[in-house]
Amino acid sequence: MKTARIREIVLGKALDPMGSETRHSLALVAFIAWVGLGADGLSSSAYGPEETFRALGGHTHLGLYMAIATAVTVFIIALAYNQVIELFPTGGGGYRVATKLVGPYMGLIAGCALILDYVLTIAISIAAGVEALASLLPLGFQPYKVWTEMFVMGVLIVLNLRGMKEAIKILLPIFLGFVATHFILIVYGIFAHASSLPALVPRTLAETTELAGHIGWASVAGMLLLAYSQGGGTYTGLEAVSNNVNILAEPRVHTGKMTMFYMALSLAFTAGGIILLYLLWHAKPVEGQTLNASTFKAIIASIGFGGEWANHAVLVVVLAFEAGLLFVAANTGFLGGPAVLSNMAADSWVPHKFRYLSTRLVTQNGILVLGTAALGILFWTRGSVALLVVLYSISVFLTFAISLFGLCLYWWRNRKTQKSWKRRFSLSLVGFVICTGILLVLLAEKFAEGGWVTVLIIAAIAGLCVHIRNHYSDTKDAIHSVDRVFANQPFGPHGGAVKPDPDDQTAVFIVGTSRGGGLHALLWVQRMFPGHFKNFIFVNARTVDSHAYGGEGAVEQMRAEANATLKFFVDFCQSHGMASTSYLGFGTDVVNEVTKQCEEISREYPNSIFFTSKLIFEHDNWFTRLLHNQAALAIQRRLHFDGLQMVILPMKV
Repeated sequence: MKTARIREIVLGKALDPMGSETRHSLALVAFIAWVGLGADGLSSSAYGPEETFRALGGHTHLGLYMAIATAVTVFIIALAYNQVIELFPTGGGGYRVATKLVGPYMGLIAGCALILDYVLTIAISIAAGVEALASLLPLGFQPYKVWTEMFVMGVLIVLNLRGMKEAIKILLPIFLGFVATHFILIVYGIFAHASSLPALVPRTLAETTELAGHIGWASVAGMLLLAYSQGGGTYTGLEAVSNNVNILAEPRVHTGKMTMFYMALSLAFTAGGIILLYLLWHAKPVEGQTLNASTFKAIIASIGFGGEWANHAVLVVVLAFEAGLLFVAANTGFLGGPAVLSNMAADSWVPHKFRYLSTRLVTQNGILVLGTAALGILFWTRGSVALLVVLYSISVFLTFAISLFGLCLYWWRNRKTQKSWKRRFSLSLVGFVICTGILLVLLAEKFAEGGWVTVLIIAAIAGLCVHIRNHYSDTKDAIHSVDRVFANQPFGPHGGAVKPDPDDQTAVFIVGTSRGGGLHALLWVQRMFPGHFKNFIFVNARTVDSHAYGGEGAVEQMRAEANATLKFFVDFCQSHGMASTSYLGFGTDVVNEVTKQCEEISREYPNSIFFTSKLIFEHDNWFTRLLHNQAALAIQRRLHFDGLQMVILPMKV
C-alpha cells in the first residue's frame, strides 16, 4: 500500500482551504469549544483541590475558606480574560496581550511560558490520567505506567493531526460522562450532609479563632495563603479560550464569552464542590488512592447500589471518566500550544514553518513538536504528578500575571476615552494581585523542589527565540536592500498588453512577495540569455497558513496582495514590449501547489524553462536550513523527476 494511501486512512482526506464551506465546518461553537478547551480547566479538579486540602494538614476546617476562595478566583480570572477576548478577537491570548500592551520582550516571556504551559498540560494530564487508572489496578501495573502514557500520547497526536473538531467529537462522550457523574456525586454528597451545613460556618469561625489563639493570626493567614497557592493548578486552562478565539464560530467574541462562562461555571462548581465534600465527609489520605477516590468511595457506599461489588463498579466508572477527562484535557495542549507557536512565528520568534497548515488544515508542526516535548518531560519526570504540578503552575501564573498587568496598563492609559474603565481596571488589578501572589508563593515555597527548572526552561526558550528573531531581522534587512536596488528600475514606454505565444521559448519565474527578488531573477536571465526568451510568465503560490485561514477576509486580502505583486511583474515586462502573463495558486503546501502549476504551464507552453531564486548565506548550516523554507530545492527535485528543466538563481544575503 502506498504511503499516501496509508496517510489518508490514518489522518483523513485532504481538505480544500479555499472552499467556502471549509472554515464553517471547522469552526467551533461554544458548546464544542467548552469540551475542547474547557476540559483542561475542569480536569484540574482531579488534582488541584486535593493539593489545596493536603496543604492544610490537620486544620481541615479551613477548607471552607478554600472552597469559597476557589470558586471566586475562578470567576475573577475568567471575567478578566473576557476582556482579552474583546480586545484581541483574532486570538493570541496572553502572548498577544503582553506583546501589544506591555512590550515585545514581555510578550516573548509570556509566549515562552505559554509554550511550556501547554507542553506540561499534555504531560500532566496524561500522567494524572494514567495515575487514576493505575489506582484501580494491581501494583504490578506500576512499571508499565510510562509506556501507557506513551501510547495515550500517540493516540492523541494522531487524533489532532486528523483535525480539531474530529478529535473533540471523539472525546465528547468522556467529557459528558465526567460532568454527569461528578455533578451527581457533588450534589448528593452535599445534600446528604445538609444537616451539618447550618453549623458549618459558625464552627469554622470558632475553630479558626481558637487556632489563631495558639499560633497567631499571621500564621493562620500564611497557612491559608500557602494552601491557596498550592491549589493554583485548579485555575490552569482558563486562558485557553483567549488563545484560540480564531478557531471559534462567528460571532467570535460572543462565542468566546459563552465558552468562558461555561468553563468558569463548571470549574467553580466542581472544584469548590469537591473541597466542600472533603470537609463534609472528613476526607483522609489513603495510601495508593487520591482524595477524590476515597471521598467518592464513601459517597457511593452511602448511596448504596446493591452491594460492595456494585459500589466498586460504580467507583470504577467514576474514576475512569475522571481519567478520561484528563486525557481530553491533554488535547487542549494540542489545540492551544500550536496556536501560540503560530502567533510567535508571525512575529519571527520561532521558525516560520510553525504557521503552516497540513492538508487537514491543522498546524501539524506545532502538534508534533509539543507532543515530542511532552514525551521528553514525561520520561524525565517519570510521570511524577507532584513535580509536574509545580512546573505547570509557575508557568501558568507567570502568563496570568503578565497578561493582567497588560490589561491594567491598557485601561489606565485609556481611562479618558473608556466610560467603564474603573470597573474593568479594578477587575484586572484584583486578578493581577491574586495571580502575582500565587506566583510569588509558589516560587518561594517550591523553587528548590522544581521551580528552578521552570525558570531555567523559560529562560532557555526565550534566549533561543531572541537568536532566531535576530537572524530573521538580519535576513529581512538584506532582502529589503535588494528590493531597494531594484525599486528604481524604470518601466518602458510600451503601452498595452503583449500576449505570449505558446510556441515561443518561455521563461517561467516562480516568485514570492519580494519584488526585488523577482526583478533580480528576470534581469539575470535576460543578461545570461539575451534575446532567447520571448515569453515571461510569473508564478506565485501563496501558503494558506494558520493566520491566513484563521481570520475572516484574510484569504481575500492575501489574494489581493498576491495579484498586485504579479501585476507589477507583468506590467513591467509588457512596458518593455515583452509578452507576459501570470498564474496564482493557493494551498497548504507550497511545493505541491507550485509543482502543479508548473506542470500545467509546461503543457500550455512546451518550450518552458523554470527559474526561481534562493537565499544564499555566507555561513550555511543546519540552523539557517531550519529557519528558511527549502522549497526551491524541493520544487527543482520534483520538476526534474517529471522531466522539466529548472534553474535556481543564487541571491546572496
